[in-house]
Amino acid sequence: MARTRVGFLQGLLGSLPIVLAYFPVAVSFGVAAGKSGFSLAEAAFMSFIIYAGASQFLAIALLAGGAGPLLAIVSLLTLNARHLLYAPALLQRVRRTESARQLKVSWLWAHGLTDEVFASALGRLAMKDARWTESWQVGMGIGAYLAWGSGTVVGALLGGGAFERWPAVDAALGFLMPTLFLSLLLAMVEKRHWPVVVTAVAVFAVGSALFSASTGILLGMVAGGLVGMLPGPAAPQVVEGQP
Repeated sequence: MARTRVGFLQGLLGSLPIVLAYFPVAVSFGVAAGKSGFSLAEAAFMSFIIYAGASQFLAIALLAGGAGPLLAIVSLLTLNARHLLYAPALLQRVRRTESARQLKVSWLWAHGLTDEVFASALGRLAMKDARWTESWQVGMGIGAYLAWGSGTVVGALLGGGAFERWPAVDAALGFLMPTLFLSLLLAMVEKRHWPVVVTAVAVFAVGSALFSASTGILLGMVAGGLVGMLPGPAAPQVVEGQP
C-alpha cells in the first residue's frame, strides 16, 4: 500500500487531541500562577519560553513557598531530563525512512517534543499507510505549543480565584495530560511492545499514587525505556533455499 505524504496542515489538525487536553490544563496553570502571586507576564513567560508542561506547577509551588530560583531550575531540569532523549530517538527512527538531507528544521520541531507530541510522532512512524515529514512534525508541535501558551494566558486573565467555586473541576484537570499520554501510548502498541508498555503503565500508576502525575510520567518513561533497552528474542534466521 502506498504511503500517504502528510504536511503542516495535517500535523496541525492531528494535534487536536493534544490541544483539547493541553488548553484546559494550561488554564488551570494560569489560574494557579495567579493564585500564587505571579503576574500575567511571568506566567506567560514560563509557558511560552520555558514550556515545561506539568512541571511548571512544581516550579510555582516551590517559588511561592519561598524556595530559591536555583532549586526551581534544578527541579525543572531534573523532571524534564527525559526530553534530552526524545529528539535523538526520533531522529534515529526517522532516518530509516527519510534522507538526512531532508531534515532541515530539526532544531525547530525538537523544541516541541513533549511527551504527547513524541508519542504521536512514534505512532505516525509506526503506521504503514502514512509517512512522517518535518512539516507534519512542525504542525503537531506548534498546535500543542500554542494551546499551552494561550491557555496559560486565559487562566492568568481569569485570576487566582477562578476555580474556587468548582474544586472538582480543578482536581479533574490534573488527570487530562496523563490520560492523553496513556491513550497515545496504547494506540501504537504491538505485541513486541507489551513488556515496555506494561512496565511504563505500572510504574506510572505507582508513581502517580505515591507522588504526583508528572512524577509518575517521568518514572514510567524511564522504566519503560530501560525495559526497551533489554535485548528481545532473536528473530529466526531464514536459510536461502529453505521454506
